Amino acid sequence: MATISTPELLQLLRSEVIPAIGCTEPIAVALCTARAKELLGAEPDKITVYLSKNVYKNALAVGIPNTGMTGLPIAIALGATVGKSEYMLEVLRDATPEAVAYAKEYMLRVPATIKVDYDAPSLLYIHVEVADGDRTAQATIIDEHTNFVTSPISNIQSPISNSEASDSSSLSLHRVYDFAMEVDIHDIAFLKDGAEMNTAAAETSFADQYGHGLGRLLRANTLTATPEMEKLFGNTLFTKIISYTCGACDARMSGAMVQVMSNSGSGNQGISCSIPVYLYAKENQCSEEQILRALALSNLTVIYIKQSLGRLSALCGCVVAATGSAAGITYLMGGNYEEITYAIKNMIANISGMICDGAKPGCALKVTSGVATAIFSAYLAMQHSYADSTEGIVEDDIDRTIRNLTRIGHDGMKVTDDLILDIMTHKQ
Repeated sequence: MATISTPELLQLLRSEVIPAIGCTEPIAVALCTARAKELLGAEPDKITVYLSKNVYKNALAVGIPNTGMTGLPIAIALGATVGKSEYMLEVLRDATPEAVAYAKEYMLRVPATIKVDYDAPSLLYIHVEVADGDRTAQATIIDEHTNFVTSPISNIQSPISNSEASDSSSLSLHRVYDFAMEVDIHDIAFLKDGAEMNTAAAETSFADQYGHGLGRLLRANTLTATPEMEKLFGNTLFTKIISYTCGACDARMSGAMVQVMSNSGSGNQGISCSIPVYLYAKENQCSEEQILRALALSNLTVIYIKQSLGRLSALCGCVVAATGSAAGITYLMGGNYEEITYAIKNMIANISGMICDGAKPGCALKVTSGVATAIFSAYLAMQHSYADSTEGIVEDDIDRTIRNLTRIGHDGMKVTDDLILDIMTHKQ
């Protein structure tokens, strides 16, 4: 099996770590709608949207940037009116208050028909059909949030299975580690820009009430702690890391018009694998090189895990993203490859069962759990304390341990995924 080259890994990193505005599932629906509208060459007077259950689940209750609204109807309306597909995951970049007001009126005048395709060829599947009188156009996204296809729907093949992905992948954790330690740091400078972008998103959340306000609450504690709060939370780097990470999630899940650097098609994953590493490095006066290598290790670890897990699943993405942070923080603590494997095993032994029940303000609570566990896992790893092969799904081999996690998320939780959606759509 050929080893993936450094230029290929760099290209992979650049393609998976990109800016995004808003939760990427409804944004991808807006993107697909915008492309269909552009192909039509006019503002549609009819819109029909077909979604895989996972896309539908993640777009049901999340805030849409600059609208004060949640869910798909406003995202589709914005895509059909102001969206530009050339912006990709920033498709709603031009959603000014005036544009949003028009989209809200358009949404009432041209309500979209939204259908869940339970037989969709991929867990990430969006198909939009638009019409203007007798003229029609369509656009389809599959497998990745920005991957447009032109083939007829019936000709699209399903993604390869988890076991097939495992056999064909030329990437391993050791290759990820080697790349992070050897790559020219000038080639990965964009990762620090992304971490700073995500940190700025967190600071937006401190200025107002977004979501459940957990990040704002914890940040207030680190700045002007009351005796009660300081006794409970402590004015520590630990609290600061959590407040910034869940604060950025608070803002984007509640529809703040903030740009974040995503990872593997998820803004929350980008936030969770960059902010903890970046803040830990800054507070400990780590060098520029250390910061960049830690961010490369964290981001690429997430990409590696997502290769076999898939873009969307019933497994919460913060488990994967926080695992990347655990690896990056362990490196910054002075750990080598061995300690990094220990940290990842600790993560998988701990929060591997966390479900994804859609994108929503409550995602910040799960991000908090993931990041806190990442810090514990890294610290334990540095003491050479870790879950071993006698415990649960952990094996001696780290790549097999990771594959056990992704097999559960990709294959084992399919029924869970259906049940989650059924519960979400039949609440009383």
